[in-house]
Amino acid sequence: MPNILIAEGTPAIWQADRADFGIPSNFSLFAAAVHLHHPDIRCTPLNISDGEAFPAGTTLADFDGVMFTGSPLHIYDRTPAVTRQIDFARAALAARIPAWGSCWGVQLATVALGGSVRRNPRGRELPIARAITATDAGRAHPLLASRPSVFDALCSHIDEIETLPPNSEVLAANELSSIQAIATQTPCGGSFFGTQYHPEHTLAVSAALIEMRATELVEEGFGTECAEIIAMAADYRALAVEPTRRDLIWRYGIASEIVDTTRRTTEIGNWLRVVFEPRLLVA
Repeated sequence: MPNILIAEGTPAIWQADRADFGIPSNFSLFAAAVHLHHPDIRCTPLNISDGEAFPAGTTLADFDGVMFTGSPLHIYDRTPAVTRQIDFARAALAARIPAWGSCWGVQLATVALGGSVRRNPRGRELPIARAITATDAGRAHPLLASRPSVFDALCSHIDEIETLPPNSEVLAANELSSIQAIATQTPCGGSFFGTQYHPEHTLAVSAALIEMRATELVEEGFGTECAEIIAMAADYRALAVEPTRRDLIWRYGIASEIVDTTRRTTEIGNWLRVVFEPRLLVA
């Protein structure tokens, strides 16, 4: 069965702070999404941001795919934790290893392939990317297979793709981000698929991100006081525990595309089928 390298984009010291709010590692979120669709796929973590070495006896060539995770880093801040990841992404994509990324991951691949990323002038998008709309290319693309032409998804970002790398097509967009999903053919004949939103996130993760950023969200005009933001986070946590809570679904306008775990992770399941179908039993 395939072995996928999950390239962790968050420095371990930052993850320790995130864990205090109940945010699992990106590896665990990605592995859970992969195993939901194909339980037998092997997932191997590697913290690229910290410069972690490959497991003994392995190299990049030993992996059948690579997934670039989210990260609180900004790719235009060229710190060692950022430049290490750009170098790694270039190497992985040059090796023609099929690649997937969400949020930071799609931004990382974009820059590694010659595109650019900027701070979104329209501001932060959290916790739901509303009315993501498939383009003509997206409606015909297997990455968005079974998604409605317009849908919502969990998200958390303040940066966005500014210019696409060569040989890329936009698969989806919304009002806040003109690039919400892309497909790219790499110069060496490989492929990259990615989303600006987070198919791997859960409502509990969104709740933690809301609470963790309560002060910033008030400063940015998303609430009048931190207590209001924290109350919203509590509601998201409650819905994560009881996904049939009609009152909370109605209050926050949370669609079944988010509440249903399989639907929420659609793009990851589709990527696995596109890349590994000859070796997988289709779910």
